[in-house]
Amino acid sequence: MTLPEDGHLLRIFIGESDRHGRQPLYEWIVREARRVGLAGATVLRGIEGFGGRSRLHTAKFLRLSSDLPVIIEIVDTIDKIEAFLPIIDEVITGGLATVEKVHIRFYRGAEEDE
Repeated sequence: MTLPEDGHLLRIFIGESDRHGRQPLYEWIVREARRVGLAGATVLRGIEGFGGRSRLHTAKFLRLSSDLPVIIEIVDTIDKIEAFLPIIDEVITGGLATVEKVHIRFYRGAEEDE
């Protein structure tokens, strides 16, 4: 798969404890992104943050949170990202999604060992 130089980044902010059925929501989003043929997805786990309710979530030693911030990043064309947004919008009950333009320098998979 090739990507154009001018792409878009979908960034989704949710909580680590958010779920879709019995599955963590971030896992479901990544698998859905793969199923619909998006270029790739990465999940990042935050160590501290707060959202719409201003409740602080932190990984500090004395106050371990079971709901740390999670960010899912997906880069692809705007058309593919716009088609994906309604799929995730139906299941994300709390969180934030942003879309921004990005300049893609390269997109390639690692060579597999034979």
